[in-house]
Formats: sequence, structure tokens, C-alpha cells
Amino acid sequence: MKYDILLIGGNGFVWRVIAAQLQLAGYSVLVPTSHLSAARELRMLPKIPVEEADIHDFDELQSLCGRIKSGGAVINLVDVLHDKPAQPYGKVLKSAHVELPKNIITAMQLHGVKRYLHMSALGADSQGSSIYQCSKGEGEVAVKESNLDCTIFRPSVIFSAQDRFINLFAKLTKLFPAMPLANYQAQFQSVSVDDVATACVKSLLMPQTIHQSYDLVGSTVYTMQEIVEFAARKANTSCAIIPVPDFEFLPGPTLMSRDNIASMQMPNILPVNSTDALSEVFKMSRRRLDGMQ
Repeated sequence: MKYDILLIGGNGFVWRVIAAQLQLAGYSVLVPTSHLSAARELRMLPKIPVEEADIHDFDELQSLCGRIKSGGAVINLVDVLHDKPAQPYGKVLKSAHVELPKNIITAMQLHGVKRYLHMSALGADSQGSSIYQCSKGEGEVAVKESNLDCTIFRPSVIFSAQDRFINLFAKLTKLFPAMPLANYQAQFQSVSVDDVATACVKSLLMPQTIHQSYDLVGSTVYTMQEIVEFAARKANTSCAIIPVPDFEFLPGPTLMSRDNIASMQMPNILPVNSTDALSEVFKMSRRRLDGMQ
């Protein structure tokens, strides 16, 4: 069977929402994942086959692209936040953000698939201040230099009722009466996962979006402190915010690394003179963080 869409990035809440919207729009979707257990929600969607595959293995990747219709599309949502410090970036970020897009491009070219949607990040820059931004920027360069009909999306921090970022803060505010917070004045124009997904799906029927890059932001700019305070309200707790020097803190999985803090040195908001794509291109009324259920 040939599919309309190959959706790469088989884990996380962004992937689940885009897959559901694609199905609702009537597309046949093939989803590879290296962890079938993480895809159990998608396996409940009857029209979305989820298959175990290693997208970093080129033979498997090109085989997947061979199952996409010539008029179909590939959507790449792969995003890795953390890696060991290295110049210009570590092996994990290189593999996920630079080598994988290049391999996807080659695999698509081998099978004559032209339409490619690439999820980057607001602030991506090959000369950026963090290894995350640099790797994302290098990935964008590879996409722009290809001969594919590509569209690049650059969202700010994406929020949803299931996102790890806000929900982890919500859990922490239940555990501690005070929260040490690095870079508490950092600014974000957080964007709803539903809005990001809608723009992505809409672009498939909008040829004017080909060879374009779009910054995706919400309607409101929040500081890091305001986001943590929102998380506390969401958890129905009170928690004092304590500004601290920039450092990696708290036990367990990395929440905010030095590289994350480096990324926050520049406001993660719509750049001056940039188009507000959700409103102006995709004609959407954007959801607000404080309206999240």
C-alpha cells in the first residue's frame, strides 16, 4: 500500500496531535517509531499504521519513503533538546537535526517524493549561541539547499495539556514550597500544539507555502517566571519563585541545561519585521496558554 504522508518523529505530544489532524483531514499516514510502546495512543487510530523502524538507518529510511505516493509528503518532527557540550554540537544533535534531514532529502529524491515539511525551532541559527540552535540551523540550511518542495516551521516553545515542560513544573510546585529558577526573565511567545498542527496540515494544500519558512508564535509573550506561576496555578499550588544564577539544577532528567540557558539569552519571540504566520498566512485565531485545559 502507498501512503499520502510519512510522519517522522514517532513520539511526543506534537506528533500525536499532527497525526490525529492528518487522519481527520482524510490523509493516509505511515508512522515509523523506534519505540512501539510510546505509540500506543496512535495505534488506536485505525487509519494510521505504526511500524517499528530505525529512521537513522538509511536503508530503512529510504524503504519507508518508497511507500509514499509520488504526490505525497514527508513530515519531519524530530527534535532533541539535550546533548553533551561539543563544538559546534554533539553527536546526538548532529544525528537528529543535521544528518537525519540530509538523509530524508536523499531518500525522498531516490523515490521522487517532492513535498517536505520540516519542523525546526524559533531562533534556529547555524551561528547561534547554543548547540541546539546551531544544529537546528544547520538542518534548515540543508533543507533550503535541496530541490524539494519544502516548508520550514519555526515554532516557539510549544504548549499543550500534555506537554512535558509545563507539566513537569506543575509537579515540582507540588513538591516544593519554593522554586529555584534560572533565567527567570527569559521571554517566550509560547504557541499551542493545536495551532502548530493546523498550520502544518493546512500547508499541504497551500502551494504558496512551498520554499517558505514560517515563525509560529502565540498571541502573548510570557517570562519564564510567568510560565512557572501558570504551572503552579494549573496544579492548584502556591510556590515562591527564587531567582538563581544560571546553572543545571534538580535531580533526575535534565530540565534546564546550560545549553538551554544559552538558548534563552535571546528572547524566544517573533522577530522584528517577521510575519506572524499563524494569523497572516494561515488565517488562524491563536490559542492562549492561559486558556489551556
